[in-house]
Amino acid sequence: MDSLISAAARALAAGDSLAALKRVALRNDPPALALRGIAMAQLGEHPRARELLRQAARAFGPGEALAQARCVVAEAEVALAMREFTGSTAELEAAMATLEARGDRANALQARLIAVRRLLLLGRLDEAGTLLAPLQGQALPLLPAAVAALASAELALRSLRIADAEAALTYAAAAAAQAGIPALQAEAAQARELLQQPAARRITGGRVEALRLHEVAALMASGALVADACRHGLRAGEAWVPLARRPILFTLLRVLAEAWPADAERDVLIARAFRLREVDETHRARLRVEIGRLRALLRGLAGIEATPRGFVLQPLNDRAVAVLAPPVDGDQGELMALLADGAAWSTSALALALDASQRTVQRALAELEAEGRVRAIGQTRSRRWLAPPLSDFAGFTTILLLPAALPLG
Repeated sequence: MDSLISAAARALAAGDSLAALKRVALRNDPPALALRGIAMAQLGEHPRARELLRQAARAFGPGEALAQARCVVAEAEVALAMREFTGSTAELEAAMATLEARGDRANALQARLIAVRRLLLLGRLDEAGTLLAPLQGQALPLLPAAVAALASAELALRSLRIADAEAALTYAAAAAAQAGIPALQAEAAQARELLQQPAARRITGGRVEALRLHEVAALMASGALVADACRHGLRAGEAWVPLARRPILFTLLRVLAEAWPADAERDVLIARAFRLREVDETHRARLRVEIGRLRALLRGLAGIEATPRGFVLQPLNDRAVAVLAPPVDGDQGELMALLADGAAWSTSALALALDASQRTVQRALAELEAEGRVRAIGQTRSRRWLAPPLSDFAGFTTILLLPAALPLG
């Protein structure tokens, strides 16, 4: 490695991107292209960074597998910053295997943490936990130790393992402080603030109460019958009945749970579930059909009995009933929660994270843009979406609205 390349690498390691570029800006050999790509990424010029890193990976010959693998890892980190998740992870996995086989532990660790962070953004918590598990208990350098601890904390928070999250955040803050990295220290402090902020609302018998994350966890562990409007399903102890793909049934469940221990009127159920103002006998017949379907899904957990004016929810085993509602009601809570991280998301990445069609996401974004709640930057394939701070959620954390925020098994 020549002196200019060495000096540029040292400058990048110290975070001095401009000094690195001064040394390699006019060079087009593979190492210089790779260093220029990393420098551009540090400066926030992600599209150009990705282009340079791809050029570098192609320029390295077949005998330079280690250098190619490092380029792949750097490009994967740029893709993470750009919120681009449509590509296959096979290339990153192969690069991580190459790095581990060649003894480049630092870059192999970086590849693993990039993959973990990607999985967390997509809500694939089980896979993220599996990939993170080998790092538990290992003596890691301070920087990756802090990043790994923050990932562990996020995984624990979104799975409502509050004690584990607190322990991971304490470790992350200590490692970030020792490493002297303000951005990581701020991230750890911000994550700790989530524990003190209201995360949802509990609705019981007409009363509304704000709950923090540890109180949400306690409610879920209490054995109560919880109509969870954050994840759209019914939780009863270890039992989980998902209703995200059956919105009419979930709406009926929520109305019944909000009315409990009293009954819910038929006209109210019809208006809320079918979004109708005028009600006739055909709607009442349809309501009976849908109530029958909901009754079958709740078998073993609760019954639904007809009353003179409507229907009443009857939990088994003397369970209490509660509704866990998001900070504010609305159809786009999950989408806004993803955009709340301040990054610019593509519609394809949002669709992947929300397990929805890209067209559905595009329609939702158009509605939010018309309301002034999101804005687009770029054109056509390079278009990205941003959201301002969530004033609608002021004082609340939106972590329960993120994909797979609650354990579903």
